[in-house]
Amino acid sequence: MKYFPKKALTILDKIVTTSLFLFVAFSMFSISITQIAAGIGGIAWLLRTHIAKNWQEQRWPLGVPFLLFALTCLVAVVDAFDMSYSFKPLKKLLEVLIFFWVVNCVSDKSLHTSLSTFLIISATLASLYGFYQRWGGGVNSTMNRVEGSMSVYMTFAGLLMLVGVFVLARIIFKRPKENLFFLSLVIIVTCLLFTLTRQAWFGFLTAFLFLGFLWRRKQTIALVFLLLGSLLVYSSQMQSGILNVTSWKNESGIMKDTSFVTHLSYRINRMVSGQDETFRMRLELWKVGWEIFKDHPLTGCGFRCVDLVHSQYPDPTGYVERFRGMHNNFIQIAVDTGALGLSAWLGIWTCFFVSLHRFSKNLSQHFPEKWVIFGSAAAGISFLFGGFFESSVYDSEVVMLLYFIMALPFTIFKINDLPKEKDV
Repeated sequence: MKYFPKKALTILDKIVTTSLFLFVAFSMFSISITQIAAGIGGIAWLLRTHIAKNWQEQRWPLGVPFLLFALTCLVAVVDAFDMSYSFKPLKKLLEVLIFFWVVNCVSDKSLHTSLSTFLIISATLASLYGFYQRWGGGVNSTMNRVEGSMSVYMTFAGLLMLVGVFVLARIIFKRPKENLFFLSLVIIVTCLLFTLTRQAWFGFLTAFLFLGFLWRRKQTIALVFLLLGSLLVYSSQMQSGILNVTSWKNESGIMKDTSFVTHLSYRINRMVSGQDETFRMRLELWKVGWEIFKDHPLTGCGFRCVDLVHSQYPDPTGYVERFRGMHNNFIQIAVDTGALGLSAWLGIWTCFFVSLHRFSKNLSQHFPEKWVIFGSAAAGISFLFGGFFESSVYDSEVVMLLYFIMALPFTIFKINDLPKEKDV
């Protein structure tokens, strides 16, 4: 009888390891396979834990803030404008289990390194596929944005943003250096540019400055001042160029030059000049979101409630009826779950960054896996700052990968036999 549990544990270990690699490999290509891998791997992990009777050895970092957020989501649905309509999105809470699955199943240093490497390779291949998509057809903001294997270019951009800052941290802080990954970084960042998705650019740039500050503080501060100074000095030229739309478009409002460089310059200029139509669209959405929040301040009006209540609020531009979302993670969560849900969600991030800061302070400067802490923090920062202009919190492809990257620092203590994070 003892032989069967031992054999079962061996089989379950192989299933968990295989599912982790499948999750990483297809996170850039297929949400269906990624979810199936996570589901099978999660069940195998729980079953193995039950057979081995080692529940007490399982670790649940950030368990309390995640649980509080789940409870506020349940309360929001119970008190929703239409409970039956808001109930279905609750299934997205199951994605949180990916975080704990990775924390408890990545218990070997070679597996930890291999998964990180596999993720970078997967993102590199996805970027190359994105190049192939637009080979010959060009890239522009009207029809031909790179979307990779995803159905929406914003989702693809969000994935590239997360992996891009993660590999950047590995290049800067990993010892010994792995210069080969610099080529992957160039490919990923170039493809990110080709998506023409500015919220992802903003998230990546913010995380880039964060990593630069950790690496070369004085040089990064000087770079920030240089960028701000350039914007101030050349702001009038940028604004005059953007207001003179005839220099960009013909009489029908179509871009005269369809090249990628022209579209890239056009979008950057519109962004820094403050004359961007999509930003004004977001402002209109945020105004209505604020009005909805004021009417449901504590628990929100429930998930997807904007579909049902938007007609009760002024919408002269028609943007709210068209998009039904806030294009802002913070406002979206406030509308859906109220102040309670938003506070709990921010609590997750507060505890996450506090934990990483504590890890970093208590590890040697040259600790081999310290780059994982910085890379995970950078991914979280890019997600939060990019989320000021997009409701990516409900984008399952992006969130699942985010939970995977968030979990990696919490595995360091187990694979290196260090004191647990609560004792550090």
